[in-house]
Amino acid sequence: MQQQTVKIQPKSVFLAQPRGFCAGVERAIEIVERSIEVFGAPVYVRHEIVHNKHVVEGLKQKGAVFIKEVEDAPDGALLIFSAHGVSKKVQEDGKQRGLRVMDATCPLVTKVHLELLRHYANGDQIILIGHQGHPEVEGTMGQAPEGAVLLVSDPEDVTNLIVNDENKLAFVTQTTLSVDDTKDVIAALQTRFPNIQAPKKEDICYATSNRQMAVKDLAKVSDLILVVGSPNSSNSNRLREVAEKEGCKAYLIENAQAITSAMLEGKENIGVTAGASAPEVLIEEVVSLLSQHDKNIVSTRETIEENVHFSIPKELKA
Repeated sequence: MQQQTVKIQPKSVFLAQPRGFCAGVERAIEIVERSIEVFGAPVYVRHEIVHNKHVVEGLKQKGAVFIKEVEDAPDGALLIFSAHGVSKKVQEDGKQRGLRVMDATCPLVTKVHLELLRHYANGDQIILIGHQGHPEVEGTMGQAPEGAVLLVSDPEDVTNLIVNDENKLAFVTQTTLSVDDTKDVIAALQTRFPNIQAPKKEDICYATSNRQMAVKDLAKVSDLILVVGSPNSSNSNRLREVAEKEGCKAYLIENAQAITSAMLEGKENIGVTAGASAPEVLIEEVVSLLSQHDKNIVSTRETIEENVHFSIPKELKA
């Protein structure tokens, strides 16, 4: 696709740091790539490994085949579960099929799963704060039998909850939510159910929190913030929402081709960030387009240093 001409050039482009890939996404992509190298193509991946079309298309070219359900994988195939995690039923389906399974679930999502299972084993009813229909939410709710986990998305949902025993409740959280919005839901839960058990450590992942913090910093100096990410990426959508709550106009864009002159009209200081599943190459293309290759107008605003790394399964290590 030919790159369009941006008619209005900003005076400053500010890059958020941290931005883009998190350790869980890097691990998931590496698992797919190493599986292809070690076991040969094709390998089968249930759903998008991460929510980014550029990443998915790149892995397809290397030999990954993306499928909807376990039953879509041929007999004897290598099947990889996405970074968002899967339900117990999906795991069992893979075993019953006799497939070789590689689990790319983010370790921080696995932490939430284990937390939920611990509460379920103790006889607690669990409330999950999350967005209905998101793959991570489906996988998390599917760790326990149907009805054992209740889903809430906002404080209003808390008002309508019907629970078995107010003194036997616990909550867990989707890892990619807005930190500020989730605080409001937690406050509503704790107000209505004073004895509800909270996670020992916040479930919203470090990368989600850090990228939202970086966006708040960008909003201080920007007239407009562009968030690079896919429309179905939860954490990318939350970044756009955080920017707008800070009083800064923001757009969620998939790539540089999505930028229009109308977006930039009257905007002199442009902030750029990216969701945790957006590769750096897409960010570089956006910055190149905005700056018209004038590096003098581009600067990075670092809010916190990240040095998290998750290891891959031992059978994939060289």
